[in-house]
Amino acid sequence: MSQTIGKTRLAYSRTWHYVDVGSDPRSLGRLASSIAMFLMGKHKPIYDPSTDCGDYVVAVGCHDLRTTGKKRFQKKYYSHTTRPGSLKSMTMDKMFEKWGGGEVLRRAVRGMLPKNRLRDKRLERLKTFEGLRHPYRPNIVRINNKPVLGQLPEVKEAFKAAKGQQ
Repeated sequence: MSQTIGKTRLAYSRTWHYVDVGSDPRSLGRLASSIAMFLMGKHKPIYDPSTDCGDYVVAVGCHDLRTTGKKRFQKKYYSHTTRPGSLKSMTMDKMFEKWGGGEVLRRAVRGMLPKNRLRDKRLERLKTFEGLRHPYRPNIVRINNKPVLGQLPEVKEAFKAAKGQQ
């Protein structure tokens, strides 16, 4: 049996997903794991670990990111320049102040992606914003995993025209 059935250009097309972090009740880790699934393309039937078939994700409202327990004040992020004595640490609260919740979400998603050559390419498709405004409004196809195309006026008119021809 052929292994290329269904692997068409349409199957590999990338859709844009919208996630409102402020209104999502999930905590940071659960939200990051679902975003990582979309970036990898595991929700598609053509998923293959060695190909990059994932989608784009726009995460807005990152200033309202939820964490559990005292994680915001106790979790530390480390960086090292490979020089002796250059280990630096920063708590999650300090990172929120310095770079915002988008960087915290980006690091959480980065840790959940496979450690291979595709990780940086997949992470580039994650767009994070502190507020609710973003420039990708025309691209978004799914909001909170529900299709948006059916609500567009052009699509509704096309459906009415198609029903009228039958």
